[in-house]
Amino acid sequence: MGQPRSERGLGIALVVAAAIAWSTAPFFTRMLPFDPWTILFWRGLFAGSLIVVFLVLMQGRAALRQLLAPGRGGLLVASLSTLGMVSFIPALQMTKVMNVAVLIAAQPFVAAALAWLWLGEAATRRTLIASLVALAGVVITVGGIEAGADVGGVALSCLMVLAISAMTVASRRYRQTSMVAAAALSNFLGSLVSLPFARDLVHVDGGHLGILAMFGCLQVALGLTFYMLGSRFLPSGQASLIATLETPLMPFWVWVAFQEVPAVHALIGGALVIGAVVADIAVDTRTRDRS
Repeated sequence: MGQPRSERGLGIALVVAAAIAWSTAPFFTRMLPFDPWTILFWRGLFAGSLIVVFLVLMQGRAALRQLLAPGRGGLLVASLSTLGMVSFIPALQMTKVMNVAVLIAAQPFVAAALAWLWLGEAATRRTLIASLVALAGVVITVGGIEAGADVGGVALSCLMVLAISAMTVASRRYRQTSMVAAAALSNFLGSLVSLPFARDLVHVDGGHLGILAMFGCLQVALGLTFYMLGSRFLPSGQASLIATLETPLMPFWVWVAFQEVPAVHALIGGALVIGAVVADIAVDTRTRDRS
């Protein structure tokens, strides 16, 4: 039997919501004059706390047991998520943002390869073609790859892509594990790792603490939870493809908040990414209906 349409539709909606939440990162970082590790510490603390509140409200005390004893699958997913988050910050410091963005856009191919090796799940030709179009759109959006990029920054970006791709596949492999608890645990682990490097930790005032709380709750808690839940219901390559919507949506929030009109190349690249994702979903739906 094929996958129920309701599960697939829910998976698509959740991953799209995750991409929208993740795309708000520039909006928050523009308003925070702190070092990245301080932001990562407070953001993870607020995000993990909100997710724990959700868990307790939904499941009671049993949620705390899931957090303290996540099982092999939950611990693996949380560890991979943490590795991806803490690799992202130094990668941005060591190389151009455009290099990081382009490498992130290659994630659908990495996730598809890992899913094939681990789960025997082969990506469709349609999704791979759509991923290529989305990759081209991201390259156009960020302005292309510059030569002479720092090797360390590129290496950390590759590590991040590998970790998030593996997390996507693991979420699908361990579908019976509480991914919400894993999301909370990953944020707390990220805060713990960031603590020794956070220079501005004691300089955060009340106003900025509120922004950090919104950053953690809206961008991280919702984004990571939606993605972990949604990726269980979709092929790993398709989930990663839908998540690339994050890149073209980023200029939208900057435009809304700071009146910075996106460049023409950003609009063209964004249209390619959105078109690739929509086309992949539409053709997949039509194919399933016929079969």
